Amino acid sequence: MTPFIILIMLVLWECALIGYTFSLAGNAADVGARKGSGAEVGAAAACRAGSLRDLPKAWKKNARVQCGPDGGLYEATVKLKVPVLVPGLFDLDVGIDGHAGSALETAERSWGTG
Repeated sequence: MTPFIILIMLVLWECALIGYTFSLAGNAADVGARKGSGAEVGAAAACRAGSLRDLPKAWKKNARVQCGPDGGLYEATVKLKVPVLVPGLFDLDVGIDGHAGSALETAERSWGTG
């Protein structure tokens, strides 16, 4: 019975890592989109740096970040690999995408001047 209990615990731990990876990807994409939309110059670099800033090292090493404007939004997509049991040792060959957009900020605003 003990091996079965250990196996169940390992499966539950892997499920927790998958959920955590979803959370990290979404948050990284959100931060990247906000940084990119507010940057006056170097929006792509700001987006990438913002996306990677808070990621743990085990997820950061294989992270793929794509940033760019799309219509009136600045969008970011972050793809992370799911670690197997111990973050940093092995990764599943499964990528989890986080996608976010933020309204583009412009320098030309009229704040009740009329």
